[in-house]
Amino acid sequence: MSHAIAAPGKLLLTPQDHTLILIDFQSQMAFATKSIDAVSLRNNAALISHAAAGFGVPTILTTVAEKSFSGPMFSEITEAFPGQALLDRTSMNTWEDAAVIARVNAIGKPRIVLAGLWTGVCIVGPALSALDQGFEVYVIADACGDVSEEAHERAMQRMIQAGARPMTAVQYLLELQRDWARTGTYELTTGIARRFGGAYGLGITYAKTMFGAQEGH
Repeated sequence: MSHAIAAPGKLLLTPQDHTLILIDFQSQMAFATKSIDAVSLRNNAALISHAAAGFGVPTILTTVAEKSFSGPMFSEITEAFPGQALLDRTSMNTWEDAAVIARVNAIGKPRIVLAGLWTGVCIVGPALSALDQGFEVYVIADACGDVSEEAHERAMQRMIQAGARPMTAVQYLLELQRDWARTGTYELTTGIARRFGGAYGLGITYAKTMFGAQEGH
């Protein structure tokens, strides 16, 4: 007979157990992205970047042909990691780039969380490759985009069928916090939500301003 205990499930992410890899958030890739609007894409990319930086999640920033074709990574991402080097590649599959893999191995986490452009190429490639090598893989679906809704959805289904676990940007932020009694990161989490969390952030601002309300109290 099952017996419940007050403890988190093993499938939940923690700031200490994964590497976040942000892939090809670049102008040239964004121009052709149609499965999500550019404003939402940039906002969600910013949200997960600031969440990872704030919680100390080891994060790899990688681009493809930055200088010659695709352009710079979104400033919303790079501002969260000031001074961090971007790993530029020629390979469409990030997992085939030796410099990226050297960094993954140096960090040494068993879980990989992915977001980037495009879902059907630059996310499917490393997701399937990492799964094949025994890593657990999570994909932040609304911080990815592709040339059509069809392309994005088929890519997500393909990764899920292979064992990847989908999530959203706000889910990622709140899973890192997970308990409002963790006062050390309360202001960080709600601050990120107020800035990038859309209507959820407006709700936090309203409750705090009008009633002095605060979650966990």
